[in-house]
Amino acid sequence: MNGSLPEATRAEGAGRGSGPLLLGVRHHGPGSARAVRAALEAANPRTVLIEGPPEADALIALAAEEGMQPPVALLAHVVDEPGRSAFWPLAEFSPEWVAIRWALEHEVPARFIDLPATHTLAWGQEEAPDGSAAPNRPDTPDGPEMPETPDSAVSEEAIRIDPLAVLAETAGYDDPERWWEDVIEHRGVRGGDAFGPFEVLGEAMGALREVYGSGGHERDLVREAYMRLQVRAAQREFGDDVAVVCGAWHVPALRHKTAVAADKALLKGLPKAKVDMTWVPWTHRRLARVSGYGAGIDSPGWYGHLFSAPDRPIERWMTKVAGLLRDEDRLVSSAHVIEAVRLADTLAAMRGRPLPGLTETTDAVRAVMCEGSDVPLALVHDRLVVGDVLGEVPESAPAVPLQRDLARIQRRLRLKPEALERELELDLRKENDAERSRLLHRLRLLGIEWGAPAESRGSTGTFRETWRLRWEPELAVRVAEAGVWGTTVLAAATAKAEADAVAAGALADVTTLAERCLLAELPDALPVVMRILADRAALDADVGHLAQAFPALVRSLRYGDVRGTGTHALAEVAAGLAERVFVGLPPACAALDTDAAEEMRRHVDAVHGAVGLLGEVHTETSSAVAGQGPPPEADARSGSEAETKIEAETAAGPRSGIRDRWHTVLRTLSARDTIPGIIRGRAVRLLLDDGELVEGEAARLMGLVLSPGTAPGDAAAWIEGFVGGGSGGGMLLVHDERLLGLVDAWLTGVPGDAFTDVLPLLRRTFSAYEPGVRRTLGELVRRGPGTRGSAMATGSAIPGFAPDLDIERADAVLPVLRLLLGLDENDVAADDAENNNDANDNDLVGVGR
Repeated sequence: MNGSLPEATRAEGAGRGSGPLLLGVRHHGPGSARAVRAALEAANPRTVLIEGPPEADALIALAAEEGMQPPVALLAHVVDEPGRSAFWPLAEFSPEWVAIRWALEHEVPARFIDLPATHTLAWGQEEAPDGSAAPNRPDTPDGPEMPETPDSAVSEEAIRIDPLAVLAETAGYDDPERWWEDVIEHRGVRGGDAFGPFEVLGEAMGALREVYGSGGHERDLVREAYMRLQVRAAQREFGDDVAVVCGAWHVPALRHKTAVAADKALLKGLPKAKVDMTWVPWTHRRLARVSGYGAGIDSPGWYGHLFSAPDRPIERWMTKVAGLLRDEDRLVSSAHVIEAVRLADTLAAMRGRPLPGLTETTDAVRAVMCEGSDVPLALVHDRLVVGDVLGEVPESAPAVPLQRDLARIQRRLRLKPEALERELELDLRKENDAERSRLLHRLRLLGIEWGAPAESRGSTGTFRETWRLRWEPELAVRVAEAGVWGTTVLAAATAKAEADAVAAGALADVTTLAERCLLAELPDALPVVMRILADRAALDADVGHLAQAFPALVRSLRYGDVRGTGTHALAEVAAGLAERVFVGLPPACAALDTDAAEEMRRHVDAVHGAVGLLGEVHTETSSAVAGQGPPPEADARSGSEAETKIEAETAAGPRSGIRDRWHTVLRTLSARDTIPGIIRGRAVRLLLDDGELVEGEAARLMGLVLSPGTAPGDAAAWIEGFVGGGSGGGMLLVHDERLLGLVDAWLTGVPGDAFTDVLPLLRRTFSAYEPGVRRTLGELVRRGPGTRGSAMATGSAIPGFAPDLDIERADAVLPVLRLLLGLDENDVAADDAENNNDANDNDLVGVGR
């Protein structure tokens, strides 16, 4: 098939003139792709030259393999710095992809002729002022295509023109996309006119370049010089029987006759970098401008449809839309499809367009199938107009060892990368799910964010995890970057964790890393991390850092339990950390300003939650931490008594339970006048929630704080600590009328000159309550103190309250709950028998189970 052309064929193509056949295209344009195929069929060249990096010539043959499914991209990265990388994306409807496939099918040599990636990546690094690869410009619709780089942005070094926008404006169009569709996409190739579109487009670009020169694309002068040299080399080998597929913007420059010496002079002294290249999967979403990897098209899904539809593209498109909306439970009938097609045709005729374009089809879908609503239309745009197609690359494509190990694990765990975001529920009691969890956690340690943890629905147990998965093309770069840490996922994650532990600055960073090592199950890295953690904890004297690190350690112990990993070393560090937090917290809370007090209040909350969690899920660890000693009395103590107790326990060692020791710390915090009010109030609240205050003690402490002898600002801060911070304090005031009365009486007695000072703090506190809680509090205050108690005594309750539990009304809820949960009477009776429950005790244990 690579022999000479028949005379008839050569005569047919004679109209294009002598020299190489220059096929100027719009990158990722289905009309250009169809025209390229027709031109190549008509000309049957001996070789095809394509705009792209020459280092990828060895990869062209992979495009014919069965496992190669576009969209895909050529990935080039610097060997020593994988983060310096660039992509050349290709879709099924890209003219370059069509040219590659045609050449492989006809056994014609195909070569890339753009500036080598070894210069492109080195050049970008040299120009970047911050040491990172300089961002490449976004690709203009029919102009030059530069490789896509992560975090690309528009360079401000020059104002660059959009050739299509200029041509569209000249033709009277306000939208370049519409002009391109009318002129190219909706234009069929008729008879022997295979070269007509390229000749006309080339002339138009020549006229533009006469006016605008390089159009602000100064680097293109170097690229075009290199392309001219490659075209000359191909002509020496194959004669003029050469086809060149490139951006239409380059056609005038390739036709221009220049001296070889002048072109070589432009290329002299270019920087170089050692690069590797491979194929990687790409997505339609990454072909769209909205993704940040702008490739010149807004609607890759629509263009893919135009390219693949054999006939009647509008009817087929409307059928796709109807199928999508039906899958979303919207009522769309065949009549809707027929009417939508008719409306699209009518709109195209009214607007003077040869065929309906995306604008007309979108308007028709909105009016007919979506009933004028943009909500389902947004779904159509996301799923069909843009699309979530993810390409595939054969296993024979070059890859770093880490990528091959990752692909092997993905196949074994049946965890296929997908472009569409999906939610994955994992039950860690199942081995396959546990391995999936370990893989995702290890990848996150390596900076490969394939999955992001999400909040589990319907379960708070540590045996369940929820992930949101979406595979993005740039993750291939992250895999290449992580390859420096090891050849397997386990080895790379272990080495990365050890290096991060050494480089970690704050103690909390090391504890977080220890938690992640447990989640990722890295037994070799955990001892290193724990040794560093113990050293940092011993040297760190900042109680705030210790309090911030302690909850992460407790969470790690909890995860270790459910995953069956050893946490003895972690428990020892947690014991020492808890001891230091308990001793150092009261002095650290003294004499703080407002911001520091608020931060320390958050630390107190975190430590309180960690202590409760530690005692709940790891009681044997609690015993090891605190020892076995008699619990302290559960009554209120004065500040001096509490301080004496904690000092005595500190000197004697951890004898009592960890919760009891923590309650002693809270009593100390609640009693010291030098501690800010927000911390004292929160300490009292935590003691009250844990049942450590005798009846009426909270009201007595609040009454002391709200007495006239306390500054209004300090009293307001105490109230914020007690009932603010999202701790459910509003419901406490609703159900404890005595506390509400104290707050009400204090607030009404605040002097006028001090009221303006405490008002912002109080508004911040009470505005955090639920609207229903605020409404109930307002109703209680309006009725006056004692109203609720007197109403209950007389049997006339305030709306929403009753003097006693209404058993009959409570029982009426049970049948509905059983129906919702799919339970029957036998299930509840069996559960009552198992838990020794009274069948008439009106509990919801059976239903809950």
